[in-house]
Amino acid sequence: MPRFLPSLLPLLALAALPGAHAAPPADPLAAVDALMRDYQGRVPGASVLVLRDGQAVVRRGYGMADLEAGTPAGPRTHYRLASITKQFTAAAILLLAEDGRLTLDDPVKRWLPSLPAAADGVRLRHLLAHTSGVVDYEDALPPGLDRQLRDADVLRILEGQDRTYFPPGSAYRYSNSGYALLALVVGRASGTDFARFLRERIFLPLGMAHTRAHQAGVDVVPDRAYGYSEVDGAWTRTDQSPTSAVLGDGGIYSSIDDLARWDAALYDGRLLRPESLARMFAPAAATDEPDVPHYGFGWRLNGDSVWHSGESIGFRNVLVRWPKERLTVVVLTNRDDPEPYRLALEIAHLFRAPR
Repeated sequence: MPRFLPSLLPLLALAALPGAHAAPPADPLAAVDALMRDYQGRVPGASVLVLRDGQAVVRRGYGMADLEAGTPAGPRTHYRLASITKQFTAAAILLLAEDGRLTLDDPVKRWLPSLPAAADGVRLRHLLAHTSGVVDYEDALPPGLDRQLRDADVLRILEGQDRTYFPPGSAYRYSNSGYALLALVVGRASGTDFARFLRERIFLPLGMAHTRAHQAGVDVVPDRAYGYSEVDGAWTRTDQSPTSAVLGDGGIYSSIDDLARWDAALYDGRLLRPESLARMFAPAAATDEPDVPHYGFGWRLNGDSVWHSGESIGFRNVLVRWPKERLTVVVLTNRDDPEPYRLALEIAHLFRAPR
């Protein structure tokens, strides 16, 4: 928590220098362990993956996946990915476009006609790039909400919001609502439900057999990490909130082992055609977010890197790729703080070629 940040300040200062790469340390694995020291012991933990040229050069767990049961975190531990989910939702839409089931220029109301008139100009590509202007459902939650929302509940909330933040396509505003709607579009265009489509068309074909778009009472997350927050100096389980069951914007659970398989599929045509991959990673919207000059479809774009973070109650995650270097760093954690993007950059620094 706060004690974590000062220990990294000298390293973060180095990471802040664009393109600055000193010679890697003699023992990079020991250096990774040093960076991860605040995740070690009987505390909420982390799983770390570094892929270089398709090979795992770091594949380690730290701390605990389940404090109460004393279960350590490891490479097969499954964390709630939160917004890292969005790249899978985007891939599902692109697969359906390849199938001819939909087009990116479809009005969202072709698939979700109950949306109000304010959504008339919203296209699927606007939802993918966060340029729809659709109201954030978390700003419109019903008072006294005492249950978990599903994607269909998000639609019902938005049916009562006959406004957008701006004309569709005219600006950028990050939108969880947009990706919940996209999950519903996947279900309607495919003739199945979103979770089953992901499993049948993405997870199983790529060998991600244990990854889930998790639905309580429907499936079980294997080797599950539970989320925690530090409250009054002690770790408290804070694994779920009323929005944790919405799937399209953040409901996938996965492990670093399965994400290695996902990363491999992003380099070739085993899942998406080259033109679909090009669409996914092409700048679709300019943003004013730190370290995010542009957003693609489910990915943040920053120079030679593409990345996405995932933040929800009890979890902070990041996946960063440098495709030209064939380097990927994944850090999954089951604690509320800190956000690990800068940590992932420091880990990457240990393995990037000197310049």
